[in-house]
Amino acid sequence: MSSLDGVTLAVIGNRLDSIVREMENTLLRTGRSAVLNMARDFSCALITADNRLLASAEGLPVHVIGMEFVAEAMTDLHDDLAEGDAFLHNHPYLGNTHPADHVILVPVFAGGRHVFTAAAKAHQADCGNAQPTTYMPYARDVYEEGSLIFSAVRVQRANRDIDDVIRMCRRRIRVPDQWYGDYLAMLGAARIGEARLKEVCDKYGLDVLDRFVEEWFDYSERRIAHVISQMPKGTIVGHGMHDPFGPAPDGIPINVKISVDPEAGMIEADLTDNIDCLPAGVNESRTCAMNNCMTGIFNSIDPDIPHNAGTFRRVKVKLRENCVVGIPRFPHSCSVATTNVGERLVVTTQRTIADAWEGYGLAEGACGIGPGFAVVSGTDWRKDHDPYVNQKFLGSQGGPAGDEHDGWLTYGNAVTNGLMFRDSVEIDEQKYPIRIHEIRVRTDSEGAGRRRGAPGTRVTFGPKHDPMTGAYVTDGYHHPPRGTRGGGEAASSIAFTVPGRGRARRASRSPPERGRRLRTARRARAGARARRRARLLHQLRARTRGLPRRVYRRGSRRLARDRLGRDRATAEILERKRG
Repeated sequence: MSSLDGVTLAVIGNRLDSIVREMENTLLRTGRSAVLNMARDFSCALITADNRLLASAEGLPVHVIGMEFVAEAMTDLHDDLAEGDAFLHNHPYLGNTHPADHVILVPVFAGGRHVFTAAAKAHQADCGNAQPTTYMPYARDVYEEGSLIFSAVRVQRANRDIDDVIRMCRRRIRVPDQWYGDYLAMLGAARIGEARLKEVCDKYGLDVLDRFVEEWFDYSERRIAHVISQMPKGTIVGHGMHDPFGPAPDGIPINVKISVDPEAGMIEADLTDNIDCLPAGVNESRTCAMNNCMTGIFNSIDPDIPHNAGTFRRVKVKLRENCVVGIPRFPHSCSVATTNVGERLVVTTQRTIADAWEGYGLAEGACGIGPGFAVVSGTDWRKDHDPYVNQKFLGSQGGPAGDEHDGWLTYGNAVTNGLMFRDSVEIDEQKYPIRIHEIRVRTDSEGAGRRRGAPGTRVTFGPKHDPMTGAYVTDGYHHPPRGTRGGGEAASSIAFTVPGRGRARRASRSPPERGRRLRTARRARAGARARRRARLLHQLRARTRGLPRRVYRRGSRRLARDRLGRDRATAEILERKRG
């Protein structure tokens, strides 16, 4: 059988990406919740009938790497797939990321056989948890978490809803019309993918598409094998640390071991040397443990490599059962699997590579869901006190510095790589009974270096009238993002509550009281490859912790002048600490 020519290969490959983009635009324009129609917390993908990721366009890394596992759950659990079927899936023990990410799967038929699966995954505003949030960090197990779990449940047959499943969701989820609107948007996106794939099948024929799939995967594998062949050979080990938390009073250590074999064209990451699962919701699902580590690797090499099943042949992630960054053991909760520990895994992986090999990797980035990304809930007096619940995406976490560039200001977070959007202040204030008082760049928060990290943000918002609950899972206060190759660390992340006319105070775990606002000082990203002055500034920052900010600023100005100034600054700091 002759190979397809390069032009045909490129045309079909781009046609599939354009189908995914049309699916994504459908979700963005028709989603009911602000999580979808403003923040773009969703991804779409096309998967082969034998469950290999084929195309994902601009999907979020945490969503699309491992998307083949959710399609695998559908084919494993159902041997009677038929045209017109659709399935709802969110089970973290069967290939999904975490319960708040609902997936609609539509098997695509052509020539009387299942040829592709169109998938639309979207983070929900509410998923039926015991508390009005999609993140339950203190849930000791899945029962305490309380989320509705669907194991590739058939939700449509012959293109019509199965009402029993829809009723189950509408009775349990706090704002049922919002959920149903998002469900219809996801379903519409998947059906768009189904229709466009049928058009491609009619145009090229199944024989050509079967050849394309194999040759596309082989081409992608050759691309990454060539990139790996240029990398240094060796095995490196890196360590990270999540802030102290609940059942982990000393923090959650993250250990990554990476082996590169240029001759074989293989990268292997070993995550088995990590602690056991915790009685909390921060455990990684299998899919998240794999995709977060792979994201750190892909962040560190050529960004133009296609990301599909062919590429994944050359990157292996070794996991173990009952591990906080591995394969969870039932009934441990994976409620917060997509952020926090997962983001620590991404940034630890990329920083480990940067520390070891010049020209590869990135500095660490910010981690966790602070108040600027809180899930807010309450009742809206403007709408007869109807309930509302939705996650806000108000602030931004600046991007990490790399070998050839400074950090990206609106990067977002490590598991989405800048592909999500920020909320519109005006629309948020119209849709929800909240007031956003400020969103501003947090000055002097970036990590210093020859290439510096981007600064974080300062966000203040709160209720207009009735009490509001804000649920968030912050990280980076005790362990702020670290630089690489001598680069400075970034400022810590700090959460506050602000009384109506009082001074800000550190936020507790309880919801804000009536008339109280949430403030977050978001951390920035770390710098890379600092010069001598950057290292001295880093030392100065460490010495001035706990002292007024003006002491650090005065010291930094003196550092810029001469050695005598450095000595005077140090003497003043020591005198203040002794006092």
